[in-house]
Amino acid sequence: MRLSATPLSLLLPLLQSPPLPLLCRRCPSTLLASCRRLSTDGPAPRPAAGQDSVEVSGRSFPRDDYTNVTPRISAKVGRNLHNQSHHPLWLIKERIKAHFYSAYIGRWGNPLFSVHDNLSPVVTVEQNFDSLLIPPDHPSRKRGDNYYLNRKMMLRAHTSAHQRELVSSGLDAFLLAGDVYRRDEIDASHYPVFHQMEGVRLFSNHELFSKVQNGEELSLFERGGRRTPQKQETHTLEAVKLVEFDLKQTLTRLVTHLFGEDVEVRWVDCYFPFTHPSFEMEVRFQGDWMEVLGCGVMEQELLNSAGAGNKLGWAFGLGLERLAMVLYSIPDIRLFWSQDERFLKQFRVQDVHQPVCFQPLSKYPPLHNDISFWLPESREAEAGQESFTENDFYELVRSIGGDLVEKVSLVDEFTHPKTGRRSQCYRIIYRHMERTLTQQEVRLVHEQIERAAETELGVQGRY
Repeated sequence: MRLSATPLSLLLPLLQSPPLPLLCRRCPSTLLASCRRLSTDGPAPRPAAGQDSVEVSGRSFPRDDYTNVTPRISAKVGRNLHNQSHHPLWLIKERIKAHFYSAYIGRWGNPLFSVHDNLSPVVTVEQNFDSLLIPPDHPSRKRGDNYYLNRKMMLRAHTSAHQRELVSSGLDAFLLAGDVYRRDEIDASHYPVFHQMEGVRLFSNHELFSKVQNGEELSLFERGGRRTPQKQETHTLEAVKLVEFDLKQTLTRLVTHLFGEDVEVRWVDCYFPFTHPSFEMEVRFQGDWMEVLGCGVMEQELLNSAGAGNKLGWAFGLGLERLAMVLYSIPDIRLFWSQDERFLKQFRVQDVHQPVCFQPLSKYPPLHNDISFWLPESREAEAGQESFTENDFYELVRSIGGDLVEKVSLVDEFTHPKTGRRSQCYRIIYRHMERTLTQQEVRLVHEQIERAAETELGVQGRY
């Protein structure tokens, strides 16, 4: 492969600038495929039989065979916890904004990065997947993993769904924050609605090479190149190395700002459909390595489709709940939706940078009940389609039990030796975060889950 005539050694003075105060280390690469007011007043309403539309934020969408948004989920749309003053998610968002505003100043003295935190979470399937080059058969598109309004519309699964439209509008540097929706397991760190923040930075040929000796001889692009683990086909190695350096330096400074000067960082090679090369950043926290964000050099095809084919860029995305739980010692993700004054008042600080260590509310005792059933014998399974998935059951439990449910775990599986039928047993842990539950009220909810599992999922109860 022939690169620019200017040797890579000319970039070394810039790439070898004084190190940041973090310990950055590479580790063996791994391949990764991708990547809350307490509702404790009883069961949520189920969609009415024969209902031909679903309503979200006052808008009506026609239902079809893909519709799986429940009333409990649609009621979360518009809560915008990340925009509620002095909410812990708002504090994290504001700390990140403040860092970018102060550290990156544009040519005329204004902030380089613009901020967008009020875009509607209702997006097209094309925005959520196709605009990000996610293939039609990619597992992340599964109906069982997403909230679809219908086959064409959905609740965004990531804030990256807006990347192309913002780049198309002419933005070269922006931060984007918002609520995202995914069907997932149920435990203290997973919730069907969470919040992300991401950043994008684009560079023209002049911007990227202006500080490099003989930079006018360098180029973002080359013809006849090939894709390697280090670069895309159309990019020069010099350009990619500079963009990668800028990306990692930017994010290292960010986590230093959030976690302090002593934090250790390491980078893990990974895979995302919309960046290459791609990385995950891990920080060492309380003795363990914890993944805090994903990032990479944006796929040029994405920029070409957005009308920015003459530029090269990076993008990153992080979860606000993950950072808040770590930085503020919040033990359960359901707490973010609490309206309990004992929780909220702890985050009413005068300065967003003021340290906060959450003081737990009284820990009320958990109650647990098991549910066992035979899985449906499926013709769909023979045709290669899923008739029952764990996420279907988790979603049903959420719809009925709401935030009374702390955790759902598969505790036993059994296959009948003669009939071949499969049985599963799940343990559901119930805990109210503001009062003590009684077994009687939990049993009422549990019986509704049992009945709904049979009628809606086609299982046969073993209770």
